[in-house]
Amino acid sequence: MTFEEISNKAKSEWEALQRGSYILIGTATCGRAAGALDVVDAFKKGLTRQGLDVLIIQVGCMGLCYAEPLVTISKPGSLRVVYSNVTPEIVPRLVEGYVAGDDPCLELALGTLEGGGGEAVYIPELPRFEYELRLILRCCGYSNPENINHYIANGGYSGLEKALKISPEKIIGELKKSGLRGRGGAGFPAHLKWELCRKAGGTPKYVICNADEGDPGAFMDRVVLESDPHQVIEGMIIAGYAIGAEQGYIYVRAEYPLAIERIQIALKQARKLGFLGDNILGGDFGFHIEIAAGAGAFVSGEATALVAAMEGRRSEPRPRPPRLSEAGLWNKPTLLNNVKTFAFVPLIIERGGNWFASIGTEGSKGTAMFTLAGKVANVGLAEVPMGTTLSKLVYDIGGGIAKDKEFKAVQIGGPSGGCLPESLLNIPIDYDSLREAGSMMGSGGMIVMDENNCMVDAARFFIDFSTKESCGKCTMCRLGTLQMLRILEDITAGRGGIDDIALLLALAEDVKAGSLCGLGQTAPNPVLTTMRYFRDEYEAHILEKRCPARVCPELTVYYILPDKCDRACEHCILTCPTKAIKGDKGEVKIIDQVKCSKCGTCLEVCPPEYNAVVKLSPVSLLPASKLSERKAGK
Repeated sequence: MTFEEISNKAKSEWEALQRGSYILIGTATCGRAAGALDVVDAFKKGLTRQGLDVLIIQVGCMGLCYAEPLVTISKPGSLRVVYSNVTPEIVPRLVEGYVAGDDPCLELALGTLEGGGGEAVYIPELPRFEYELRLILRCCGYSNPENINHYIANGGYSGLEKALKISPEKIIGELKKSGLRGRGGAGFPAHLKWELCRKAGGTPKYVICNADEGDPGAFMDRVVLESDPHQVIEGMIIAGYAIGAEQGYIYVRAEYPLAIERIQIALKQARKLGFLGDNILGGDFGFHIEIAAGAGAFVSGEATALVAAMEGRRSEPRPRPPRLSEAGLWNKPTLLNNVKTFAFVPLIIERGGNWFASIGTEGSKGTAMFTLAGKVANVGLAEVPMGTTLSKLVYDIGGGIAKDKEFKAVQIGGPSGGCLPESLLNIPIDYDSLREAGSMMGSGGMIVMDENNCMVDAARFFIDFSTKESCGKCTMCRLGTLQMLRILEDITAGRGGIDDIALLLALAEDVKAGSLCGLGQTAPNPVLTTMRYFRDEYEAHILEKRCPARVCPELTVYYILPDKCDRACEHCILTCPTKAIKGDKGEVKIIDQVKCSKCGTCLEVCPPEYNAVVKLSPVSLLPASKLSERKAGK
């Protein structure tokens, strides 16, 4: 069939779907973790009991992870209603009330869907979507990722069809106009990488999609691959045509089984319709894609280490030059881009480079996708124009800080990024602004911290991660990060000295200068930024032996207030895992600080009407004379 015939058939299927009733249920990883598959079963049983023949479609994630499981019920001539946090128990109410009846059950609804006009680009009526611009996420959560016709009906593969009619040079030229920079972290101009690879001598050439997403709190690539994998596949095929490659690989971590499953289905469907194979869309160009499952090492996200892993070697970076565009996979010219970079390509070819360049800032074009994790109220995923402020992401989109706590910092750019304070919430999100603040764009991981987070402990956590994930090839990365970790462990345990601050700063610069790849070069960023913006917390740990956030176990004690303890209550005694709490019924309870493991269970179970258990710094229990000596560093 011609592309026009394939497209017309897909649109007919999509339009027929829109004319009937159907139920969308988010079954990406976040939805499944919240019980979405049980909700699917409950709907099947409910529809059977009512004798209804209504299509249930398992879709991906629209980014509202905090509201999963999400269910959308669509009826012709009626509202498309989105329901959040759906459980099997409330499914009968939805089936009887709205699927079978005329009651939309709005008391259970998150919102309704607007827009569409036969397309999948619906927008829930939520204030947060005013600040988003969904390009990669435009169909995520609204179309079936396991049905290629849904993708085609909404413009899918039209970018490829257009690309095959123009020259490779013109494709690269459109990328240049667009200003697209790689979304894997470094922000290297995409057109330069493609151009270098096209001009490189030697065959065969390869295209690799880097889906090795290892940052703590990051799940953007996983969502894209689980929710709309065809846009990545289409981008890779266009890349293959542009650089003269016939083979592509998607390197995805084995810890993403659902992503792998849906990629495999998408590849099979693309081959069947002629988008992959020897003669794509009846032409002379052929391209094939295979999946390469990685073992999950964080360092494998670095380009040369990833290639080493694919070749069956130890996952270690190597010096550059030569770049991968000259000598990559099996020493052949190789183009390697991130999931999101490839996902933008079909839209850029279809709508033009100037369209993409009109979005964002002067040096950072298009949109950026971020995960919202940590202490933010609405955990999930967002796609915003470059230049959007951190404040809009955290407050307008993320709903602010959970449990009405005070904002303290945001870690942006993954473990190699930096912790930015409240004073920088209004800086625009772009490559240059974040770098100037001491952080980086990274792949889009964002962890929000509140007043209960200790910034010294946060730096320790990220350095611990980088130390464990270092491949060990570079001495400064292997031993320098380890020494930084030990110093931070001493500081958080109250064993640090004032000279440790200067030593940490010197080590950080040495690790950056003495490391071969980006892991070591950026590993000190969390320490440098917390030292830059939260130095007072380091000094409190060192000089006063006090953790201001009362997080560090060695600098924290749990204490029972005698005047508030209900002598008849035994909640704390019964739940203490180390038997550290003593006191018979009718007596005030006392915590044995030697036995106490600082787990905090006693604080959690103490009835709120008493609030007898408090979390304190040990220095607060010292006499005034001793406290003065501590503050003086004696």
